[in-house]
Amino acid sequence: MMKSIRQLCLLAVLILLNACGFHLQSKPELPPEMQWTRLEIQGPYTQFARRLETHLEQSGINIVTALDGAAILEVPVNATRKEIQSIGDNARVREFRVRHTVQFRLLASDGTVLIPLQTFEQSRVYSFNEQDILAAEREDEFLRNDLADNLARMVVRRLGTYGN
Repeated sequence: MMKSIRQLCLLAVLILLNACGFHLQSKPELPPEMQWTRLEIQGPYTQFARRLETHLEQSGINIVTALDGAAILEVPVNATRKEIQSIGDNARVREFRVRHTVQFRLLASDGTVLIPLQTFEQSRVYSFNEQDILAAEREDEFLRNDLADNLARMVVRRLGTYGN
């Protein structure tokens, strides 16, 4: 009796998920021109650059340093900045905003623009407590890494829409 109720509930949940259009996100299908890709990125040793390279490789792209016939993924802007978001009554900073901006474009091996210059930007706000500076620094680092990963995923998803 309990087993059949559980199965019925599971079936109802699956039907509802299917009805609302829910589906697991699959790997983006990247353009065939990107089979061999050279990354030209500002800040090649940043967290964003490492995450972008990882996500591209997980999508089946071979990253090369120099190869005739390789597509070129240019990232001329890869900038992170920290801004004061709010100041407290005591004239001290209460919140900071971490903002990460990325611009990219995809070129074919002959220099033809496949995807024109695109800009993605994300930001996060966090509270600053001068009594616990170490925790604030860790939160700042965590948010920067999270922004870098999110932006790298966004770039790969955008590359996957090429031609659609």
